Amino acid sequence: MASAIDSTDIVYKASIIHRTSPVASAALGRLLSATSMMGAMLKSKDASINLRVAGDGELGPVIAVADSFGNVKGYVSNPSCPSTHYDNGKLNVAEAVGKNGVLNVMRNLGSGEPYIGQIELSSGEIAEDIAAYYAQSEQIPTVCALGVLIDKDSSQVLLSGGLLIQLLPGADDNTITKLEENISKLESVTTMLAKGMSTLEMCKKALDGFEVEVLDEFEVKYVCGCSKEKIASLIESMPEEEIRDMIEKDHGAKAGCHFCNKTFEFSESDLQAILSKK
Repeated sequence: MASAIDSTDIVYKASIIHRTSPVASAALGRLLSATSMMGAMLKSKDASINLRVAGDGELGPVIAVADSFGNVKGYVSNPSCPSTHYDNGKLNVAEAVGKNGVLNVMRNLGSGEPYIGQIELSSGEIAEDIAAYYAQSEQIPTVCALGVLIDKDSSQVLLSGGLLIQLLPGADDNTITKLEENISKLESVTTMLAKGMSTLEMCKKALDGFEVEVLDEFEVKYVCGCSKEKIASLIESMPEEEIRDMIEKDHGAKAGCHFCNKTFEFSESDLQAILSKK
């Protein structure tokens, strides 16, 4: 089973919202791409998935959340993290993330308790960590390729995408060998996108020699569903004493959203109206 994404618009929007440095854009972009593909694999329409990469690097935790339609949002704790490069010129995401840390995956299927999995980071490069998660926590052999191309002069996101390939139970040795050969010859995700390849063409390239059946194809976006009404509902759930303190001591309240950087302000009269509902 293979899934591919052209997440250029998503990652570009995230980089503008969060004003990320090149390495922060690369790390967040990789996680957004992976989370979107993993979200689209969920079967329930009310399901969601939350990924959190927390290493010991300067970047701090990186978080992404997606719904079952692949729509995704995310943020990085230190968006201005300084960027370093490998000798080949590629951004050193592993150094920014840190190799000592954990990857947390939480699936909420819309009913019952969420499923939570956690592994230690294997590289900090994110793609390898996603593959390791599937191998260790779900015993599913997985290939994950993620890429974000950043313009060296403007620090703008030029291209971003991902590829996720999983072996189904019962795959024989010939299938595994053929897939390994294909992967070894595969160009980077951003190179394939730069050549104008579609997500379907990327999947077919990775699955060369296999019969490819398209199960689904749809547009995914960077979506944050926050609103002043939702924040008001959260305030309403707070103890009356805390709301009264906001009115009497702070003369109002402000609440910010990590995912879209919007700030919602509540006046004393707004808070009095919320209090009257309790």
